[in-house]
Amino acid sequence: MKFTKMQGLGNDYIYVNCLSQNIENPSEVAKFVSDRHFGIGSDGLVLILPSDIADFRMRMFNSDGSEAEMCGNAIRCVGKFVYDNGLTDKTTVKVETLAGIKILELTLENNKVVLVKVDMGEPILKPKDIPVNSGKDLFISEPVEVNGQTFKVTCVSMGNPHAVAYVDDVIAFPLEVVGPKMETHNLYPRKINSEFVEVIDKNTLKMRVWERGAGETLACGTGACAVLVSSVLNGISERTATVKLLGGDLLIEWNQNDNHVYMTGPAVKVFDGEIDI
Repeated sequence: MKFTKMQGLGNDYIYVNCLSQNIENPSEVAKFVSDRHFGIGSDGLVLILPSDIADFRMRMFNSDGSEAEMCGNAIRCVGKFVYDNGLTDKTTVKVETLAGIKILELTLENNKVVLVKVDMGEPILKPKDIPVNSGKDLFISEPVEVNGQTFKVTCVSMGNPHAVAYVDDVIAFPLEVVGPKMETHNLYPRKINSEFVEVIDKNTLKMRVWERGAGETLACGTGACAVLVSSVLNGISERTATVKLLGGDLLIEWNQNDNHVYMTGPAVKVFDGEIDI
């Protein structure tokens, strides 16, 4: 299997061009290649495939083999992959995902992609559509007990489900204890990604993320979008803010005119390789 390892703010995946090769049983391949001791080492596997309704189709698998609907950091790297490898000459690229078609705007330097702005679409706020087991119209700042502690949680889907809570010191926060228990809480029928956020000011939010099926990662693009939406809904931030993650910063905007969330951040190639699977 020929592959490219790429990362967006340290959220690293193994990318495979499935326009020219076929991967059988991608769930098992994802578990193998993600292993940082016996495989390549990554947060998961991303397949780039042909699409009947967009320029390309993306499938992504977490390190535990589960398939996810979307990944903001991964889709930025898909944009870089297809342009830098000559699979397209467009700087506006449409990518089909399980969360719908996402539109990428590519920024070039020396004919290579360095920055990608992604139209992440409208946030989903109805609990039944996120999904969250709640009869409420919205799930905003609702008390959720985890590990003997009550958090005020706001739930948002950006094509995949997120639970956002606010803490005083995000670096000192015991994410490795609370994260897995939030992920598997009975409120969330399909499990959930959880973000814990420290508010720096109305234009700056600092977060850590526990990703469903992967654990803590250095960054989560959909999570950063969910954090911005949650923060606006709770009156904590402006509609545009810098979200600071362990792997770096993302600029997130929730546009008032079209209700879409836009994410801008880097995409970086690490190396190419080939491995027997």
